[in-house]
Amino acid sequence: MSLRRGAIRSLAFEQFFLCHCGRCQKGTGSAHGANLFSSTAKVTWRTGVANVKDYVVPYTLHAKSFCSTCGSAVPSVQINGTLLVVPAGSLDNPIDVRPDAHICFASRATWERELEDLPKIDALPT
Repeated sequence: MSLRRGAIRSLAFEQFFLCHCGRCQKGTGSAHGANLFSSTAKVTWRTGVANVKDYVVPYTLHAKSFCSTCGSAVPSVQINGTLLVVPAGSLDNPIDVRPDAHICFASRATWERELEDLPKIDALPT
């Protein structure tokens, strides 16, 4: 797996969660965050590390990192360096594991309920 533009090397993940908390909704501008977690993997930046910017919501453990050049979400080391969090959408290669769970599910957006019956379109609508 690699980030866009090949910024990091392969990683092994212990957990994959879809988080519906309000902070993840705000931070992604979407229904949920989709993040892979590892307490053992390390980021090996090959390029672009100077462009990584970090943001921590004051008085919380919620943090995110992004590329100041292209705006893409990028991995972040959190909780005093003990946890690597990788936004699933930042990886170029397909993820070969299924998410472990929806978390903070009771906080999901009201418009996210009962979406199974919506049309599925494989391309941009015309």
